[in-house]
Amino acid sequence: MKVAFIVDPLPTLQPHHDTSLALMAALEARGHSIYVLGIPDLSVRSGQTWGRVRQVHLNLTATPFYHLLAEETVPLGTMAAVWMRKDPPVNAAYITATQLLDLVPAPTLVLNHPAGLRTANEKLFALQFTNWIPATLVSQHKDDLLAFVREHDPAVLKPLDGKGGEGILLVSAQDPNLRSLLEISTHFGQSPVMIQEYLPAAQAGDKRILLLDGIPLGAVNRIPGQGDFRGNIAAGGRVAATEMSPTEQRLCADLAPVLRREKLYFVGIDVIGEKLTEINVTSPTMLQEISHLTGKNLADQVAVWLEKQT
Repeated sequence: MKVAFIVDPLPTLQPHHDTSLALMAALEARGHSIYVLGIPDLSVRSGQTWGRVRQVHLNLTATPFYHLLAEETVPLGTMAAVWMRKDPPVNAAYITATQLLDLVPAPTLVLNHPAGLRTANEKLFALQFTNWIPATLVSQHKDDLLAFVREHDPAVLKPLDGKGGEGILLVSAQDPNLRSLLEISTHFGQSPVMIQEYLPAAQAGDKRILLLDGIPLGAVNRIPGQGDFRGNIAAGGRVAATEMSPTEQRLCADLAPVLRREKLYFVGIDVIGEKLTEINVTSPTMLQEISHLTGKNLADQVAVWLEKQT
C-alpha cells in the first residue's frame, strides 16, 4: 500500500529519536511505499486534495538516512493512508491544512482525523477529564492567575500552543518577577494561558504513555535534567524504563472512548504522579525510546494495525 506522511523537512528529523521516521521505516520494511510532503505541498483541485509528494527510502542507521525519488503531484485519495505528523505550533497554516485534509475521499484513512486535530488542543483537551487532572486554571486575567499561584504555590505556567516544554515556567508567589512573567505570558492579558498546581512527583519523572486506538502501547519515564524541572527530552531530560500502574491503566481506559470518538488513533499522554497533564495528538514522540528500553518493535505493531485499517 501507499502511505503519505505530512512531516517537517526530513533533514530536521533525528533518525534515532523521531517517531515519524520509525513508523515510515517499519512500513517500508513490510513492503509498503512511503511518501513525504509538507503542509505547503497541499492543494485542492476539483474538490479533492492533492499533494506534491516524494517517495522516500529509509535506512535509519546510514548517513544520510534517507533517499528521495522524483517529485510528483497526486490526489491524496490514491494513498491507502495519509498520516498528519507535522510538529506544532498549531497555527493558521496547520488548521488550514486539516481543512484541506477533510477533502481527502474515503476509503483513504487520514490520521489523526483532521476534525480531531482541530478539536484536541494538546493542553486544553485534558480538561474534560476532571477526575484525572491536577488543579488547573485557564485564564488571561492576571489577578486570577496570581490568586491561583498564591493558593497552590508553586505552580506551572504553560502556553497553550507550545511543544517540547517550550515556554513552560515554574512560578512562585514569592518571585518578585511573577507579575511581569504573567504579563509576558498572556501578552498583557490578550492570550489565555494554563496554570496548574506543581506536582512534586515531577522530580521523579514525567511519564509518556503512547496509545494506539485507545490501547496503551508502552510507556517511558522522562526525568528532568540538572537544574530544570521539565522532563521533556527537548528540554534536556533523560529517559528511563517504567511500567504503567493500575491507576494509569484505568486512566487510559477512561480516555479510550473519547479518543476513539474523535478518531485520535495515535496519541501520547503525559502523566505525573498518576495525574494527567497533557494529551498529545499532533506528532507524539517516544516510540523509539520505549522500543529500545523494552526490546519491543512498537513501530512494527503500529504498521500491522495500519494494515488492518486500510
